[in-house]
Amino acid sequence: MYSNYYFIGIGGIGMSAIARYFKYIGMNVSGYDRTPSPLTKKLEEEGIEVHYEDRPDLIPINVDKTFVIYTPAIPASLKELQYVKGNGYTLCKRSRALGEIARDKDCLAVSGTHGKTTTSTLLAHIFTAGTEDGCTAFLGGISKNYHSNLLRSTSDALVAEADEFDRSFLQLRPQIAVVTAVDADHLDIYGTHDEVRKAFSDFTAQVKKDGAVIIKKGVEFDRSRITAKQYTYSYNEPCDFYASDIRPVQGGYFNFTLNYPGGRIADCTVGVPGWVNVENAVAASAVALLYGVQPLKVRAALATFSGVERRFDIHLNTPECAYIDDYAHHPNEIAAAISSMRNIFAGRKICGIFQPHLFTRTRDFADEFAAALSNLDELIMLPIYPARELPIEGVNAEMILDKVTIPNKMLVQKEQLLETIASRDIDCLVTFGAGDVDRFVKPIEELLKNRQ
Repeated sequence: MYSNYYFIGIGGIGMSAIARYFKYIGMNVSGYDRTPSPLTKKLEEEGIEVHYEDRPDLIPINVDKTFVIYTPAIPASLKELQYVKGNGYTLCKRSRALGEIARDKDCLAVSGTHGKTTTSTLLAHIFTAGTEDGCTAFLGGISKNYHSNLLRSTSDALVAEADEFDRSFLQLRPQIAVVTAVDADHLDIYGTHDEVRKAFSDFTAQVKKDGAVIIKKGVEFDRSRITAKQYTYSYNEPCDFYASDIRPVQGGYFNFTLNYPGGRIADCTVGVPGWVNVENAVAASAVALLYGVQPLKVRAALATFSGVERRFDIHLNTPECAYIDDYAHHPNEIAAAISSMRNIFAGRKICGIFQPHLFTRTRDFADEFAAALSNLDELIMLPIYPARELPIEGVNAEMILDKVTIPNKMLVQKEQLLETIASRDIDCLVTFGAGDVDRFVKPIEELLKNRQ
């Protein structure tokens, strides 16, 4: 019925995966985004037209043949959004589009307030490397194995990152679902932590009766409406799926035994460092094993996993200097990343660059951010990245910085960031944030390499 698919906010990680999917199945795909990025550049290279001005006249004019997909991150005042709403176009949010694509598949959904991108990408890799038919996958990051956030297959298996923002994951009806964490987050949407928990209760209640729900041990929410079989997983606490015999290997990697209801898989390793990735591997392996992937295939795939861009992404690692970029934008994510760095780079001085994401998140979690960032040796704070929000009076990066307990801390503007880094003695550096701090990753990497 529709031959044109138009995306408002096409440069978003979730939106771009769906755009790539419709391009793959032969549709005309185009869209708008606010600013060019490496991701929009790739979309253009793949034959998708993208423009960067709010211009309704660039929307396909054939209303009956055009389906519009938009992200809730787009402001309601955007002229293009107002135009399609007022001129008879069929339109829906990104989450509903993904739900429709997944409707007739075995949806394997990874949810959680953190950890879901790496876990879902690792799960997609297990299927792609460990099964004949692979899977279709819509990922919240760029897989370093496949250089994309979309994997394509004729298999019934569809891996989806189930995003709790805007209650998006309630559009999915999974066969198997993972819950990695149910922390307080997106309180601009939910209001309270209890409402976040309720949304996860609603989501897991939608898992098919003959399916499975795999929940991280210790994560609490109302499970009374779940009709699927329930399992727990853990990093190293005995439960249905967990790691044991964990041995550190040089470079921050680990060797471990994966325990599951059907037995044990000895001598497992994950192709990316950090204890957190052992935990992510347990969760991804649990889904794969329950779906029927062979245990030895799971083990082989774990070892060849290359990670996800901007998820504990090591750009430089020498005895003189190391640089990691991480998407962490919640206090618990930051704390876990710093913990992994302390393990990998034991005894070294860690300097963190943090760009807070959203005024509301900064307001709601200033104390928690300060506590997590106080685990660094040195902190360079950037101003808040507003994303979809307007400023809130009295809310700024200093709210966090003033509460950080380490003495070596400072606030700099983005324009001064590279100059600030160049003037310092850097041992281990990490950039944190979900805003546009990623634009600095390559310049920082080059700066540090040139100092070697």
